[in-house]
Amino acid sequence: MADNHTRPVAYHTTRTDYGTTVVTLHGELDLPAVPVLAAALDALTSGAEPDLVLDLGPVSFVDCSGLSLLCRVRNRVRSRIGRLRLVAPDGGFLRLLRCTGLSGAFELYPGLPEALAGKDLAGPASAAAA
Repeated sequence: MADNHTRPVAYHTTRTDYGTTVVTLHGELDLPAVPVLAAALDALTSGAEPDLVLDLGPVSFVDCSGLSLLCRVRNRVRSRIGRLRLVAPDGGFLRLLRCTGLSGAFELYPGLPEALAGKDLAGPASAAAA
């Protein structure tokens, strides 16, 4: 008997807002999704001084390969003297960052408007997740 399992397929949408590239990730950020997303994010971070916002609001699940991808993007952006901001309205994701020791590794914002405005609201976003 063949198993016919279905799972949410990760995908992303990309737009530019006042010179900032906004990537909204959807679905699960896990091992099957990472190769496709990595290729797209590598292309977006290949130039000098990338300015990137990753909106994780629609993401339903993140595993260790998803965290590794986020760290890879962070490292690529930093090596090119760019800026990476994460929109993380979900308290579960913020707890995951705390548990893995990564909460201080990213600029975190509770919403896209705050991330685009560049107001560092990592404190309130983290406090809201507690």
